[in-house]
Amino acid sequence: MVFKRMLGAFGVGAPSVDTVLSTPRIQPGGLLTGEVRLRGGDFDADIEHIVLGLVARVEIEHGEGEQSGLGEFFRVQASGPFTLRAGEQRVVDFRIPMPWETPISEIAGRHLAGMVLGVRTELAIAKSVDKGDLDPVAVEPLPSQLRVLQAFQQLGFHFKSADLEAGRIYGVHQELPFYQEIEFYPPAHHAGVVGEVEVTFVADPAGLEIVLEADKRAGRYGSGDAIGRFQVSHDQALRTDWAGEIDRWLTGLAHYGGGHGHHGYAEAEHQGPYGHSYGHGHHEYQEHRGGPGWGAVAAAGVAGVVGGLVVGEVIEEIFEDDEEEDGGDW
Repeated sequence: MVFKRMLGAFGVGAPSVDTVLSTPRIQPGGLLTGEVRLRGGDFDADIEHIVLGLVARVEIEHGEGEQSGLGEFFRVQASGPFTLRAGEQRVVDFRIPMPWETPISEIAGRHLAGMVLGVRTELAIAKSVDKGDLDPVAVEPLPSQLRVLQAFQQLGFHFKSADLEAGRIYGVHQELPFYQEIEFYPPAHHAGVVGEVEVTFVADPAGLEIVLEADKRAGRYGSGDAIGRFQVSHDQALRTDWAGEIDRWLTGLAHYGGGHGHHGYAEAEHQGPYGHSYGHGHHEYQEHRGGPGWGAVAAAGVAGVVGGLVVGEVIEEIFEDDEEEDGGDW
């Protein structure tokens, strides 16, 4: 995958750069590799640095509503100072270790509507910086994450959209200043209980924290947001009957009213990698009634947490195939 552009920030006759990704598809925790290919312009240029940054579109909630912008969440310096001679061709290799919490942007070759994720090449010449364009990167789910997502399909859920919310989830350790929400429409037999269900993954080398949020419809026990949380190792996630776990959790929402706090189911309970219990049939959920929803609680006080956020930057045309999905599958 090659992205070639002139460095417009430096005027006519400036160098050009191609960003070439050796691994255009990658998983969280993987190593993104490639080359920055430079061609000198009409004059010698003193390059101060080349930096590669991972950039994503992030939503920020505030008192006046919600805004979106591009936020850089990881950066690697590929080169320090050197002189690029007029007409010279030079190649600079780069390696970017993808954070384990990197959001998913593609499943089974299909781009997730709502996700904008890529690499930006920053070149500094004589105190001027050209941040360049966003070169898209497809991040596929880890096998452990894919098992959970496939369970939603197995249960008859339909993918709606995905986005990144600035903030931190209460009680969950996060390295990145945002979290991803992958949203589904429920099948008919759950539609009377919940309007939509969102899943969030917070991964690390040892395992996954899986957070489910269901928008409960008004009924016998009222409406509100219900939260389900699972904590497993990657290997345990591959061996878990997620269709059964998710279905049992949703069924529980129809049988328990507000004010019950946490409810646990403990069949074959074991100790997880973090010292917390998990296992088939074991989960907890928490219901929120009234007041701010889970997203508002998680995102409280997050102004400025995403470095380099550019609110209002034109990002809608970055991916031509970023279609507006409605009840589709990947």
